[in-house]
Amino acid sequence: MIATGSVPSSLPGVAMDGERIGTSTEALAYGEVPDHLVVIGAGVIGLELGSVWLRLGARVTVLEYLDRILPGMDSELAAEAHKIFKRQGFEFHLGSKVSGARAEGDGAIVEIEGADPISADRVLVAVGRAPNTEGLGLEAVGIAVDNRGLITVDEHFGTSAEGIYAIGDVIRGPMLAHKAEEEGVACIERIVTGHGHVNYDAIPGVVYTHPEIASVGKTEDELKEAGIEYNKGVFPFAANGRALSLGDSAGRVKLLADAKTDRLLGAHIIGPRAGDLIAEAAIAIEFGASAEDIARAVHAHPTLAEAVKESALAVDDRAINA
Repeated sequence: MIATGSVPSSLPGVAMDGERIGTSTEALAYGEVPDHLVVIGAGVIGLELGSVWLRLGARVTVLEYLDRILPGMDSELAAEAHKIFKRQGFEFHLGSKVSGARAEGDGAIVEIEGADPISADRVLVAVGRAPNTEGLGLEAVGIAVDNRGLITVDEHFGTSAEGIYAIGDVIRGPMLAHKAEEEGVACIERIVTGHGHVNYDAIPGVVYTHPEIASVGKTEDELKEAGIEYNKGVFPFAANGRALSLGDSAGRVKLLADAKTDRLLGAHIIGPRAGDLIAEAAIAIEFGASAEDIARAVHAHPTLAEAVKESALAVDDRAINA
């Protein structure tokens, strides 16, 4: 079984030296808090590590090629995250194409097309990750890869070479540790018992910023693009007693349910303990539950989970404490 994970992606023109200009690996262990950290890429890794150094006292500037942060996540939630992060002190430059970066003296210079260069103490290149498949000798045993270097597998994780399987970051799908773990279990179960399955619609993703951001299932953007009719329920943490008592009430819970069947299609949370709260929605999607099922379940008071129940009630315009 091939499970070699992924490596940070690079960017043309950016000369990474592992000291002044580096990846998430180096950003986990800076020897001191940089006065000014430039983050290239407003995805999950860039925002997570950027938020760490921001809270430790660094000035953090984020450069993103697209016109939004957190590409691929629910756009409404990403827009709210953008506002919250700006209030925290993040400096965002969206629609910025980085053409180069180089170490210079005790710092670094980042060049941007159509804009003035930016000086920084450190530069974090966070433009995604690539499958770690180079140098494995895949071609020697006839294992096919696509144009991104991902290993091609069938529905049971089998590669084009008989008896060799692949899971995790080296195959299609989100590059998440828990996704890889489930694939590993399913692959071995299939080999041993003949049965093994992963429900890719029920794999949650979490952004470990403050506040946390978590999603599972379809985004509102995906439902619109697919022409699927849905109902939406939203409930703010500002109306949740536990969040208020914690002094951590920014954000909201958003549930998306099929307009005809009420089956839960997606859940998106930004706020306190979002990474823990998303588990309820993942279970609901796994079992084909409806928003009404969540709304009818008794949630202890006072808890953050009440915001999930209220959001489920809001799908049918029945929120109690909104």
